Amino acid sequence: MFKIASRVAAVSAATVVLGLIPLAGTSYAAGCYGTACDNKGPKSTGCEDDAVGHGTVNNNGRVAELRWSNKCRAAWVRTTQKATPSYYDSYATIEKYDTHGKLVRSLSVDTPGKYNESDWSNMLGGNDYSYRACVGFKKDSGAPYGVQCTNKWG
Repeated sequence: MFKIASRVAAVSAATVVLGLIPLAGTSYAAGCYGTACDNKGPKSTGCEDDAVGHGTVNNNGRVAELRWSNKCRAAWVRTTQKATPSYYDSYATIEKYDTHGKLVRSLSVDTPGKYNESDWSNMLGGNDYSYRACVGFKKDSGAPYGVQCTNKWG
């Protein structure tokens, strides 16, 4: 009986210890990785923690910044209202391009209406893509300005 109890205890201890060892290639700090980050939020996944900027464009006081997380391998756009007053409604987009330069997908977010407020889009991810951020004005706002974008990065 003692041998059986000892073996059960040893197997239980080994199971607990093995459960604590991370698997190769697994990112525990981030909630997603690469294309699994598509349409997920950078804050809720923890991807914002190591984010760096890769280009900014200012379109008449509406700023769009291309953001990238190395641990998540994903990009998004952060937009900030720098116009005062803000007469026209605007938006920012994150665009994802394949290796042939073809637009694969884009996501957008409205620029906040109050001065110096920021917001961000959901992410688009993957290593074999390039990305750019754009900022433009809604057609029904009557704004006389076009869309402006950062250079592609990635």
